[in-house]
Amino acid sequence: MNNVKVLCVENHKEYLEALTYMLEAAGYEVVSATTGNQGLSMLMAQPINGVLLEYDLPDATGSSVRAEMKRVRPEVPVLLFTGVGSQTPFLLRFFDAYLRNSERPDLAFQDLDA
Repeated sequence: MNNVKVLCVENHKEYLEALTYMLEAAGYEVVSATTGNQGLSMLMAQPINGVLLEYDLPDATGSSVRAEMKRVRPEVPVLLFTGVGSQTPFLLRFFDAYLRNSERPDLAFQDLDA
């Protein structure tokens, strides 16, 4: 994906590394943060196209950080998740399909059927 930048906010280093690797393998430019405050600062300072946001952060809940991110940049999709596990590949496929079809979100579901 040309020039599509994703912010990944995850406070566990090993999960952050795995997510970054998977997103970069899918063609995204990835910037990362380990706290909600860092993530908010990056979202305000950089052109971000999408955010993967861990629910359980050391400085705030993901839902409160998501609400603030949507207040600041309502056009940027923010997907909450809880750690890395068996559902992570599906989560990333959905996120990828959504970003590729952001003008027509209903098409994201068609991409998942393939």
